[in-house]
Amino acid sequence: MQRILKIMRLRPALKMQLQSLEVRSPNPDLEGAFQAAAKGRVSALVTVSGALTLSYRNRIADLGIKNRLPSMHERNEFVEAGGLMSYSSTDAESFRRAAYFVDKILRGTKPADLPVEQPTKFEFVINLKTAKQIGLTIPPNVLARADKIIR
Repeated sequence: MQRILKIMRLRPALKMQLQSLEVRSPNPDLEGAFQAAAKGRVSALVTVSGALTLSYRNRIADLGIKNRLPSMHERNEFVEAGGLMSYSSTDAESFRRAAYFVDKILRGTKPADLPVEQPTKFEFVINLKTAKQIGLTIPPNVLARADKIIR
């Protein structure tokens, strides 16, 4: 069993209650998970990135739009599929840093002597088409901070 969706129910004073929805692979019941979310009157969707969610990103985005849920994702592929927004490290930078480490190891550096690194470059992506479909207006100051806007 893999948990792939986090649904949030917003409460007064910006307190949130998280509702974890579990789906099973290889045939996840995404519709059932979203029906449970609707019954719980959730107001936002946060996906947990993984092989299962990435494989079903189009369906997850479609169900998010159908249920008019603003969504936040760990990878920009979800936003390209129709999710609302993502904030994540860039794959290009991660691959570049991985190549640096491979080069060091091939030149004789012991892997244990290499430092552990955190990502340093992140992308904020917003899908305005999705925002319009779910009836959400993104404030100009938020749009100004986006690295990429999908229209």
